[in-house]
Amino acid sequence: MASKRKPIHTPSAAGAAGGNAARPQMNFRQGLNDTTARAEAKGTRPTATPTSIREVLTMMVLHVCKKIIFFDTSLKVPLYLGSLFIVSLIGDFLPYPKTYLARTDNLFNVYFVKLGWAWTLLFAFPYLAMTSITICCGDNQRLIRNHLPRLGIATVFWFVWTKLFNVIESSYGRCSVRGFDAKTPCLKAGHLWNGFDISGHAFILIYSSLVLMEEARPIIGWESIKDLLRNEEHNRSNNDNSQTSNPLKNLKDEDLKALKYFYNRFTPTIRLFFIGMTMLQLLWDLMLVGTMLYHHRMVEKVLSGIIAVVTWFVTYRAWYPLPTVLPDPVGKGLFNYQSISKPEIGLRRRASLLQPGSTAAAGANAGGSPKEIPKFMGMPLYAARQQMSGGSVGAGASPLEGGSASGQQAAFGTATSKRRKMLDNRFHPSG
Repeated sequence: MASKRKPIHTPSAAGAAGGNAARPQMNFRQGLNDTTARAEAKGTRPTATPTSIREVLTMMVLHVCKKIIFFDTSLKVPLYLGSLFIVSLIGDFLPYPKTYLARTDNLFNVYFVKLGWAWTLLFAFPYLAMTSITICCGDNQRLIRNHLPRLGIATVFWFVWTKLFNVIESSYGRCSVRGFDAKTPCLKAGHLWNGFDISGHAFILIYSSLVLMEEARPIIGWESIKDLLRNEEHNRSNNDNSQTSNPLKNLKDEDLKALKYFYNRFTPTIRLFFIGMTMLQLLWDLMLVGTMLYHHRMVEKVLSGIIAVVTWFVTYRAWYPLPTVLPDPVGKGLFNYQSISKPEIGLRRRASLLQPGSTAAAGANAGGSPKEIPKFMGMPLYAARQQMSGGSVGAGASPLEGGSASGQQAAFGTATSKRRKMLDNRFHPSG
C-alpha cells in the first residue's frame, strides 16, 4: 500500500509566504498609496533662489562690517570716555613719542578730520534716503518728514557745539604777549593764544562714530525682506490667508510693488554705502587715538567726549524713540521687518529628558502620566521609561514596558523560541 506523500514546500516559497504573512505592514497611513502620500508631503511654499559665490562673499563682508560698526554701545561709550581720560592723562605728564599722527598737517587730519562732518553726511545721507524710501514703500513725504530731519538735527548740534567751543576759547584766554586782547590778532602776529580749548576733534570723531552706528541699523535683517516679499507674493497669488506672521500682510498692493522695486534697485548700493560707513568709522577711531596721544589737554578732551555722548543719547535714545514726536527712530517704516524673532541656536542646551533633575523625570518619579515619557518618532523609549520608573513593574504591566533587564531578556528569549518552533514546523513538517 503506497503511502501518500505530502507536498514538500520549498524554503524559498514558504519563507516568502510566511514572511509576507508574519511581516508587519509598514504603511503608517493606511488607506493612502505612495503617490498620494508623496503629493501631500510636497511643500507648497516658494523656495529661495540658489546663492552664488559672489553673494556668499558679499554676505561674509557684510557680517564682518556688522561686527565692527555695531559694537555694543554699553562697552563702546565707556571705552571712549575711559580712553580719553587715561591715555590723555598719561600724555599730559609723559609725552608720547612723535609719529606721523602727531603732525597737524598729516593726510588724514587735513583731508578727513577737518572735513569730518562732511564725510559723515556723504555716506550717511544717501544711505538713510535709500533705506528709508524702501521701508516707507516709496512714500516721499514720510521720508522727508519722519527720517531726513535726524541728520538735520545732528548737523545743528554739530554746528552749535563747535561754534560754542570757539567762543569759549576766545572769551576765556590770553595771548602769550601783552597788548593783544583777542585771539585773531594774537595769532596773526605769530604769538600763541592760551585758552580753554575744548577739543572739537574729539567731539566730531566720537559724535560721528555714534551717528554712523545708529543710522546704519536698517541693515540688520535687511536680507530677510527678500524672503518676506517672496512669501507674501505667493500668498496673495494663491489667496492664502493662513500665514499671519508676515509683516507685509497689511500692505496695499501698490505699496508691495513699490517695496519690491526699491528693494531690488537700492540693495546693492545700500551694501556699498554700509561698507563705506564701516571703513569711515574705523578711520574716525584711528584719528581719535591720535587726538588722545598728541593734541589738547585731558580735561578738554574728556569734556568734549562727554558732550558728544550726551548729545547722541538725548537724540537717538531718548528723543527719537518717543512714539508721538517726530522724527521717527531709525528703521521705522510701513512694516517692521526687524521684529521677527529667531530661535537661539547653540546658546543654551536644553535639559536632558533622561536627567534625574529634569522636569520630565521629576514628573515621572512623582507618578506623572505616561505622556511625559520621552518618545522617538512617536514610540516610547523603554530604557528611559525603565529608568524613570525605578526598575519596578506594576501589576499587569508588560515586561517590555517596565521591569528589570533580566525580565526583558527572558521575554525576548521566549518570543525567539516560539518563532523558531513555528519556522521548524513550516519548513520541516513531520510525516
